Amino acid sequence: MDWINLLLIEHSSLQAIVIVSLICAIGMALGKVKIAGISLGVTFVFFIGIIAGHIGLSIDPAMLKYAENFGLVIFVYALGLQVGPGFFSSLAHGGVKLNVLGLSLALITLITAIALTYVTPVSIPDMMGLFCGATTNTPALGAVQQTLSQLGIPSSTPALGCAVTYPLGVVGVIIAVIIMRKLFIKPNEISDAPIGSLPKPKITEFEVSNPGIYGKTIEEIARLSNCHFVISRLWHNGTVSIPTSSSRLEAGDRLLVVSTPDDVEALHIVFGEQDKTDWNANDIDWNTVDRQLVSQPFIVTRRQINGKTLGSLRLRNLYGVNISRVYRSGLALLATPDLRLQLGDKIIVVGEQKAIDKIEPMIGNTINVLNEPNLFAVFIGIVLGIALGSIPFHFPGIGVPISIGLAGGPIIMGILVGTFGPRLHMVTYTTTSANLMLRAIGLALYLACLGLESGAHFFETVFRSEGLLWILLGMLLTIVPVLILGLFTVKVLKFDFETTTGMLCGSMANPMALDYANSILPGDHQSIAYATVYPLSMFARVILVQIVILALM
Repeated sequence: MDWINLLLIEHSSLQAIVIVSLICAIGMALGKVKIAGISLGVTFVFFIGIIAGHIGLSIDPAMLKYAENFGLVIFVYALGLQVGPGFFSSLAHGGVKLNVLGLSLALITLITAIALTYVTPVSIPDMMGLFCGATTNTPALGAVQQTLSQLGIPSSTPALGCAVTYPLGVVGVIIAVIIMRKLFIKPNEISDAPIGSLPKPKITEFEVSNPGIYGKTIEEIARLSNCHFVISRLWHNGTVSIPTSSSRLEAGDRLLVVSTPDDVEALHIVFGEQDKTDWNANDIDWNTVDRQLVSQPFIVTRRQINGKTLGSLRLRNLYGVNISRVYRSGLALLATPDLRLQLGDKIIVVGEQKAIDKIEPMIGNTINVLNEPNLFAVFIGIVLGIALGSIPFHFPGIGVPISIGLAGGPIIMGILVGTFGPRLHMVTYTTTSANLMLRAIGLALYLACLGLESGAHFFETVFRSEGLLWILLGMLLTIVPVLILGLFTVKVLKFDFETTTGMLCGSMANPMALDYANSILPGDHQSIAYATVYPLSMFARVILVQIVILALM
């Protein structure tokens, strides 16, 4: 039986791998079980970890901390890398509102915690520990303990409060999301819209009937109108062609224009008469629209054009073809000259068949290339993310330097690498399945180690005299503020449920709840909203708890 003792009891690297793997395997298997149509998915790994810790299983503390931190870093970095391409466009279209809502949730939770100190026997230091656990914010707990130590106040009980309420904080957000979805959200209010919040480009047909643009080039019209648009087809005297920036428009010309929905009315004024044909239906066969031109999709797989702008390729001038649309991570983008291509982009090319055949080697269109792992961007991004998270920030009146930590730094760096990496000709593309695998492995490692770490003293702390009160207060601090702000955001502000859910998970610094949301909701709205609000909300809580202790102690 020595081999069993070697695998399960004696601390070693081999034993650590076996214990963590067993916790992950059992948790994931049980996570698939549905009760009343609800399953917790990978979050169940956390509870199996708590049970394992409670029955006495343990691994070397250094290995435990390494696996926990490494899992968290992999998860948040892969998340940032995935949402990066659509992050800044989303931020520009509602990011400020989302961050205001995220900070509002942080303030509501904190004010609730302060109010509870006046109606319960729980002291301010202990309540701040409960607050940190209920919002799953361990960096804030570190700030609480350091501030208390500077004031000469014992800092051990806030850690116990955080240990008790942390598991409940994980589950509480999930429970709040379930309540909202089951009781207050109708099925038709959950959309399957793609990643990002930018409107989908719209295709419109116009007939040139504005005398003010007769004889002017497309470049001149674009400059005068101050609108972004792409003319994919031009019919002149019954002949169809791919226009260039120097093409001149004449009376009666018919144009097929791709633009944002907001610019359609302005372009109606610019060009003249708007045709009522619906060119945005999904079942249009573009190759039957006319006889001379064909429309063909290509996948960008040639590394040499990764990060280059569409305008620099000069496809219209050199080959007589036009790119009408670009799809990236499910988001439809307007093919403007300043748009930078990335590996994995799907582009729609319009032109004569001979010309299209010539540009295929330039684009690549070799799907197998995308299956190759691009690990350089992953590992260098993780290093830079950890470095970013370790930078201390000093604020007047707060003696303890604050950093955004292992969760904040890598997610920000993942967003930056996913967005700007191609401009440096860095290949950041990962297939959806590869990214999901990284996120799942990272989150499972994190939850298994976190549960194992909490389980050793979880139940004995719960059954202390004040344990049940702490549990009730923790659930109150987690569920009630999330429900209040969530329903206000959906019903009053009319945000979609997916974005609201991501905002709530991000503000509560809860990647486990985000993973649950991703398992029940389509698209990536919730992931982008999470990444949008997480850094600022987490950072704000670290500062706020210190201000509360300094002001009220």
